[in-house]
Amino acid sequence: MATVELRFSALPEHVRTARLVAAAVARRAGVDEAVLDEVRLAVGEACSRAVGLHNSHGLDTPVRVALTEDEKSFRVEVGDDVPHLAPGPAHGSPTEGIDLGEGEEADMGLAVISGLVDDVEVASDGHGGLIRMSWPTAPDSLA
Repeated sequence: MATVELRFSALPEHVRTARLVAAAVARRAGVDEAVLDEVRLAVGEACSRAVGLHNSHGLDTPVRVALTEDEKSFRVEVGDDVPHLAPGPAHGSPTEGIDLGEGEEADMGLAVISGLVDDVEVASDGHGGLIRMSWPTAPDSLA
């Protein structure tokens, strides 16, 4: 299992770099070429959301991105340092009962991510939030 970690200042211009790195690591991991645009878009949305949250809360800590490849999947985790409300009941969607951001714009970003990624999880606590996304990779014999 190989992991690439990025940390970048919460500036919108760094989101493009995160998208490009994510696409390059996904390609190397064996993600289907037809899915790479979805990876770029989803990572861009998650990073833009984290940048927006950091900026709206006046945080100067970096946004965190971990790109992990293993035998069967490529995973991306995008983390922010904005304290969120505690999770609600353990039923319904993984985001139910959680304050996921700043209103409609954050909700729209999560809706876009959910539409692009079949395997997505959103978690948050008093220390920050994390969006986990994963895509299948092709077996070595096909890559």
